[in-house]
Amino acid sequence: MLTDAGPPQPAAPGPGQLSVRERELVTLVAQGRTNAQIAAQLYISVGTVGSHLDRIRDKTGCRRRADLTRLALITGLV
Repeated sequence: MLTDAGPPQPAAPGPGQLSVRERELVTLVAQGRTNAQIAAQLYISVGTVGSHLDRIRDKTGCRRRADLTRLALITGLV
């Protein structure tokens, strides 16, 4: 039996939804940098890096660093 699936689900937001700083972090993650290395390079705390990454994951749906790397490659951030 067929049922109505409801309205189509919107696609996960891409990097266009990210701030300049968040795109910068995605680029650094894609380059293989650790949270500590990112923090040192951007003069922010490791906790702030984690907060940024949490927001990025919420916006993009990317849960792993590999997913963020794939996103960066597909969209030309790296």
